[in-house]
Amino acid sequence: MITDTAFDIQKTSQSRLDQVDFDNLGFGNVFSDHMLEVEYTGGEWKQPTIKPYGNIEVPPALHVFHYGQSVFEGAKAYHVDNETVNLFRIEKNYERMARSCERICMPFVDRDVFMEGIKTLINVDSGWVPRKEGNVLYIRPFLSAFDTVIAANPSETYRFYVITSPVGAYYSKSVKLTTAEKYIRAAKGGVGAAKFAGNYAGSFLPARKAQEQGFDQVLWLDAFEHQYVEEVGTMNIFFVIDGVLVTPKLQGTILPGVTRDSVIQLAKKWDMPVEERRINIEEVIEAGQAGVLEEAFGAGTAAVISPIREIHHDGSSVTPQETERGEVGQKLYDTITGIQRSAIEDPFDWVHPINIG
Repeated sequence: MITDTAFDIQKTSQSRLDQVDFDNLGFGNVFSDHMLEVEYTGGEWKQPTIKPYGNIEVPPALHVFHYGQSVFEGAKAYHVDNETVNLFRIEKNYERMARSCERICMPFVDRDVFMEGIKTLINVDSGWVPRKEGNVLYIRPFLSAFDTVIAANPSETYRFYVITSPVGAYYSKSVKLTTAEKYIRAAKGGVGAAKFAGNYAGSFLPARKAQEQGFDQVLWLDAFEHQYVEEVGTMNIFFVIDGVLVTPKLQGTILPGVTRDSVIQLAKKWDMPVEERRINIEEVIEAGQAGVLEEAFGAGTAAVISPIREIHHDGSSVTPQETERGEVGQKLYDTITGIQRSAIEDPFDWVHPINIG
């Protein structure tokens, strides 16, 4: 197990903490005092360093600018009391990032560097963890190619960073979704299951077009038949149809969300019928028209459990019976956030407490 002594810790001489209005946080606009940096050169990872947050000076020939080798993760730290901050299922973020790196042909740091690096960074910046209910410290690990040669090959040098940001709610209201008529997010054999930067860049234009039509996000359909629901731009999706919790099956084109998995495990523990399967968008529209689409919600680290108020496809729109969090969505939200903050029992050992006392 790596200890604090394995990290070169360089603390800032002047904190920016007193410049932050913690009562009016946005999302991803403010960053904490320090960041974690680890360099990969000569075929090995160097000593991890925690240093003051600041700019990274790079040349215009940087590999990631031209060939896009970059993956990232998203996690959160939760205030419990003056001595404890919790991480939630952080090992799942490590496992997913390792798979993403493998798919994009990148090396990845050891598990202990990832896990203990994040814990050490949060301990150093524990004052940045918001105390206000509903606010958290967002954690963004990312790894990018750092060769300075323009060549269409995998880089030989990389840097792994972790930055953190105190944030408020990602969505402040229930969301309206529409399918994209001529765009796709991912195809089998592609990089849809990786948290790859390019996946998000490719979604921006369809998302903008959706917003111009009055919707909040795109509900992605499969690339081959353009009929089967996959995920939303920022979260996995769930439907409660006639008492059954339904979500698209993972088939290599959907990001395997940590919150998604948590929802499924909780629902099964409560003996609620759960189906992971292919779900045709017409089935969703018909369920809405028949009045058996009881709830629809997105699930994700940033979104948590985000209610959906409208689903539009090919000229038809349906509204779930519950346009805010319904019975299922609210129970899931209360349980997940309660476990995250140690307010209720954690039967799955999902929480990783950090002693900041």
